[in-house]
Amino acid sequence: MGLDAPRGTGADLVEDWTPETVLESTTPFEGIIFDVVRDRVDLGEGGVVTRDYISHPGAVAVLALRELDGVDHVMMIRQYRHATGAHVWELPAGLLDVDGEPPWEAAARELAEEVDLVADEWHVLADDVTSPGAFPETVRIFLARGLSSVDDDDAHERTAEELSLRPLWVPLDDAVDAALAGRISNSATLVGLLSAGHSRSRGWSTLRPRDAAWPAREAQRDRS
Repeated sequence: MGLDAPRGTGADLVEDWTPETVLESTTPFEGIIFDVVRDRVDLGEGGVVTRDYISHPGAVAVLALRELDGVDHVMMIRQYRHATGAHVWELPAGLLDVDGEPPWEAAARELAEEVDLVADEWHVLADDVTSPGAFPETVRIFLARGLSSVDDDDAHERTAEELSLRPLWVPLDDAVDAALAGRISNSATLVGLLSAGHSRSRGWSTLRPRDAAWPAREAQRDRS
């Protein structure tokens, strides 16, 4: 390997979502949102190993984009996340916890619930698997445009952490700079901002339809 590793092209970068053989599976912990699963896995030449991972329903995030004074602005939110003990800047996001709900509709629901926005135009911007080694949460980041405000009568009543949520329109370039400077730490937000900045530089030619195939999500659903 090393410098002698083979060369390839972008055509080689295709992930295979076929799991190795599981000999035994248990659930040592069942939580409110996620469970801890313990599998004995046959890796062939690698032998039989025991691996723990956290099952998760998956999630969506939304990069809502509008033009203000001729400049593209993105909706950012500041929200408390107790697991990290921090108030962090993120994109609007939420769980895929409604049976049968298409991911883009879940994204639309979260956008309305968290920041009182609806969008006429939806595309897939990027996909993220949060931590493949232990926390295989699949997150799809959508680009939402053609924005308008939710009617006052339909506004969502926020509770818990969402009650202190702080929304802020930020120039996309400023948000990308903040991400590169290490002032943003949420992985889906990093993926969304950097993908949006790069996609825009290509005239948005990398965007996928709102219902594009999502192999990582399907693989996780097959395991649950």
